[in-house]
Amino acid sequence: MENFHPLSELDAKTKPEILAKARKLYEQESLNIKLKALRGKYGIKQSDVSSFTQTAISKLEHRKDIKISTLIDYLGSLGMGLEITAFPKDKKTKREILLKV
Repeated sequence: MENFHPLSELDAKTKPEILAKARKLYEQESLNIKLKALRGKYGIKQSDVSSFTQTAISKLEHRKDIKISTLIDYLGSLGMGLEITAFPKDKKTKREILLKV
């Protein structure tokens, strides 16, 4: 049972399209939480971000989908950059492609 994952049995019994939807929703929601937490981690208030209004930041941090260009601008306002990693979905293939934005 060395490689046992608690959800692996449930995953095996669930339709692939339902799993795909759940994963997509998880990724969207986790991005929202992480953006707000990232700003909070560095003690930056919404009102401190120069290139966005407080209302725009609130909306951005709760959106389900964000354009990469908007994300780059938002992170730039926080004094950060963005690194995107592209990788093959086949887990057997080595992850080796790295794109820096």
